[in-house]
Amino acid sequence: MLLRSVLIAASFLSLAACARDGELDPTGGMRIARSPCPASGIPAYTGDITLFRGAAGQAAQPDAAAIDLVATMTNLRVVCDETGPEIVATATFEVSARRSDARGARQVVLPYFATVVRGGNVVVAKRISRVTLDFADGQDRATASASGQAVVAASAAVLPEEVRDRITRRRRAGEQDAAIDPMADPLVRQAVARASFELLVGFQLTPEQLRYNVTR
Repeated sequence: MLLRSVLIAASFLSLAACARDGELDPTGGMRIARSPCPASGIPAYTGDITLFRGAAGQAAQPDAAAIDLVATMTNLRVVCDETGPEIVATATFEVSARRSDARGARQVVLPYFATVVRGGNVVVAKRISRVTLDFADGQDRATASASGQAVVAASAAVLPEEVRDRITRRRRAGEQDAAIDPMADPLVRQAVARASFELLVGFQLTPEQLRYNVTR
């Protein structure tokens, strides 16, 4: 439940990333272009993972002295292709890790997820993948690249024409609804949410690993 709550919270926060930079409208105000491409991000508490030696990771309060390895996701970038009937967003990122004992060559495989979320709280797809880190003998650091992808039907990411007209209609001073934000209408908000998607990536943590990230 905690991971689901974290994903939902992160989803709401990242919805703003769907809009491109605004430009001034000649008649006053700001014009905003909405992109059908999924917003992207790393949900809170899932961007790093800590491994412990032995059974230390199962303890209620793991001892920091027993840390074996710490890995972090960095440099998240997304490329989106919206030219076809399906919108394809590909997220690439790096995983940087440091181990506490640099003796001997070692390979570490870490699981991560790529999740497609609709409307800020509905998970429509999730894929678990793995990234491999190779430590050379005597080296305590390693880096690897990984990726995740979201495929969304273009028709699902487009606002209904009626809703789009309500949001973009020019309003003049003195009109009855000039000062009313169309997003205040629950039906408009729901339509925008249904057409909004996100691509979220993070480490696939165990309950103990997630608890450690939240409480450390």
